[in-house]
Amino acid sequence: MASDFAPCTRHLRIRHDHGHVVLELHGEIDLLTATEIGPLLDAVTSGPAPQVVIDLRRVEFFDCSGLRLLYRARRRVLDRGGRLHLVCVHPLTLRMFRLTGLSRILPPSASPEEALSRPGAAQDLS
Repeated sequence: MASDFAPCTRHLRIRHDHGHVVLELHGEIDLLTATEIGPLLDAVTSGPAPQVVIDLRRVEFFDCSGLRLLYRARRRVLDRGGRLHLVCVHPLTLRMFRLTGLSRILPPSASPEEALSRPGAAQDLS
């Protein structure tokens, strides 16, 4: 079960669930927000074999700054032998993921439970 729920910023909450660090992003993810979230995301993905879930279900707006965060997190996790899972249900954000190819290399799930049940998340398909 989930534990250690700790708010970090207005746009990011971090909690631990089944051995994974779950990053819940909130509101608008734009250049300003990405600047705030980037160092926290780097800290979470800095150790060996990080197990990370990025949950975007509460995101209302997501631009290319957010995409850069996801690509960077994915690369850092893969470089350290970890796994990254993505949760997203917003139709416009999902469309952006399809158009940019992100959904091919980091398939989004509808819930954290679905993401954690998916084998082989964040495989290096590039």
